[in-house]
Parts: sequence; C-alpha cells; structure tokens
Amino acid sequence: MTDLEAPARSSTPAGSVWFVLIAVFIDMVGIGVAFPVLPVLVGAYTSSREMQAYWNMDLSVAYGLMQFLCAPMMGAISDRFGRRTVLIAAIVGLGLHYFLIAVAPSLMVMLIARLMGGMTGASFSVANAYLADITPPEQRAKNFGLVGAAFGLGFICGPMLGGVLGGINLHLPFYVAAGISLLNAIYGYFAVPESLPVSRRSAFSFAKANPFRALVALIRHHAAGSLVVVYAIYFVAHMTMIQSWVLATHFRFGWGTFDNGVLLFCVGLLSTIVQGGLLGRLVKRFGEERLVLMAVSSNVVIQTLYGIAPQGWMMFPILFAGFLTFTAGPSIQAVVSKSTDPSAQGITMGAMQSLSSLAGVIGPLLGNALLAQVADLPPGDVRLGINFFACAALNLLAFAIAWRRLAKPIPAVAS
Repeated sequence: MTDLEAPARSSTPAGSVWFVLIAVFIDMVGIGVAFPVLPVLVGAYTSSREMQAYWNMDLSVAYGLMQFLCAPMMGAISDRFGRRTVLIAAIVGLGLHYFLIAVAPSLMVMLIARLMGGMTGASFSVANAYLADITPPEQRAKNFGLVGAAFGLGFICGPMLGGVLGGINLHLPFYVAAGISLLNAIYGYFAVPESLPVSRRSAFSFAKANPFRALVALIRHHAAGSLVVVYAIYFVAHMTMIQSWVLATHFRFGWGTFDNGVLLFCVGLLSTIVQGGLLGRLVKRFGEERLVLMAVSSNVVIQTLYGIAPQGWMMFPILFAGFLTFTAGPSIQAVVSKSTDPSAQGITMGAMQSLSSLAGVIGPLLGNALLAQVADLPPGDVRLGINFFACAALNLLAFAIAWRRLAKPIPAVAS
C-alpha cells in the first residue's frame, strides 16, 4: 500500500481536513455568489421579464435536478475509485462551470454549465466520506461540525462577495469563483493524500447510486408518517422562496446585485446565529414539538409580510423579526428522529435528505413560474409578491398537519 493510499486513522491529518473544509466552503461560496447575480445576469440575455423568470427557473432546476440525481452516484463512484480523485475532479468541474457562465455567449451554454455545476457540486457526500475515512470515531462529530460551519460560513460570504463583484461587472463573480476553485484543486492534487485504500474499495453499484432508493425505503417504513410530510411541504416552501427571492425583489423594488447580496448575507448570518447559538436554548425553553409549531406558523406570518411589503427596506426588519423561522428545519428533523424506531433512523434521515434535494427542484419551478405570470406588472403591485404568498400557503398547510400530529407531546421511541 502506498503512502497516498494509506488512511490516517489514528490521528487526523490537518492538511486533509482543511482541504475538505475549503472545498465545502468554496462550493457554498460559489452557490452564494450565484444567488444575487445569476438571475440578474439572465436578464441581459432575455427580451422580457417573463422570459427572464422562465430562464432563471430552467437554470435553477437544472442545477438542483443534477444534484439530486448525482449525489448518491458521486458517493458510489468514490467507493470504487477513491475519494481524492472524485473530490479533485468535482472541484475542477465546478470551476469550469463558473468559467462557462462567465464567458457564456448564450443561455443554452449557461444551461449546460448549470447541468455540469449541479453534477460536480453534488460532492458533499464525498467530502463527508473522506472525513469519515481519515478521522477516528471519537473525533468525527467534531469534524462533521466543522463541515457544517464551513457550509454556513460559505453562504454568509458568498452572497456578499457576489453582490459586491456583480455591482462592478455581472460576469466578474464567476471568474473569481472559477479561479478559487482552480487553486483549491491544485492544492488538493499536490498536498492531499487518498483516504480510501484499494483494499477497502467496493464495486460500483447502480443500486447505491439510485437517488430514489431512500424515498422507496421510506414508503415501506411508515415510522415517521405525517411528520415527514410536514418536512417536505416546509422545505418546498423554503426553496420556493429562496430560489425566487432575487427576481421578486428585482421586479418589485428594482434591487440589484448589491442589495440582494447584503440581504442574503444577513440571511446566512442570522441562520448561523439562530441554529448555532439560540436553537438549544429555544428547545430547552419550549420543547421540540412546540417549537415546530411556532417556527412553521412564524413562516406563515413572515412570508405573508414579505409579500405585502411596499418598500424594499422593510424586508430587513421582517427578516430579523422572523428569526424563529430558522429553527423549523432542525426542529422538524429532531421530532421525526424522536418518533422513529431506532432500526429505521438511517432510512428516515436518508429519505429526508432526498426530500430536501427534490425540494431544490420543485421550489425553483414553482417560484419562478409564478413570478413569470406577474413579471410585467408595475413595481409596487401586491401581486408581485405571489411567490411569497404561495410559500405562506404551503406553510399554513404544513402547520395544519403538524398541529394534528403534535398537539399532544410525542413520547420518544426507546432506543
């Protein structure tokens, strides 16, 4: 076995951990960079706001669909050929995706780039597998926590970077993201060892690469029931809002990349503060079941306020007033886990991850299709908030289902 093939199990190599953390961070910075810039850039290639909304939908759905389809496949390929090879190839592919967007002469080229970006950006599972390979069991929770921190930090920095650079030139953020990706790939190639030795690799299996596998397993195991339905509806609403946010504020308030970059920076920062610092205290104070109801109902109110806000500056106080909305996802997951038999935990959590990925496809479809119907209305028309109203309606449905399920505390399933 060569040095590049030997996994470091007794101690975690700091350089390898940093490579994974930087890779995750760059992935999220790239996603964040695109958020405030890409929908506006699309407008430079279209002749109407309606077509701008539809093309933004197509690009977002292409990225989300490829992530959903390719995430388990990337993991299965890394089981066969090794983590290092797949991670470096994915980083190179992601950088090429950014470069193609920057130089794209047409929307069709941009669509091809987004398909490539979704496929190569589906490498989070490989990053986690790499850490599991090189980390002793007692340190894994810590290192997985660092991955979560890198994930959040990337989404804090990305939108602000995209907003500032996009204000200079709409193509500039994508050149920068491509350059950073290339540097990270070079560092990984020369400095990072393989974590999975040949002796521990397994043959590629289409069964393992099937993205619907976890959902099929959930249908066969009805442990979580309506709680998973609540999570699915909530996450579709969440992705609908996120994926149509920039065009909604662009159409209604005339916001450009900088305004949306600042607000999305605030979203990432508030999410990190609430989920990293306040969530434990809120659970202790209210309990997980009650917090689910509070968070989902808060989404109904906040998203309605987003929809009716007559001035752009009002989006900021509404955002901070709705800090409870950032507790919804983790709280629902915790309640689902408590009410699920230990033997079905892996199946259920895997299915919820698949639902999150599917929501990344459905959300852009719904939000941008709705905006396309009202795109030509004058700024200030309340109907331009239709995407937010749809989100509020979905969360109201989720609340009704959750109320029936959680009105009485759920006893935890014995482990």
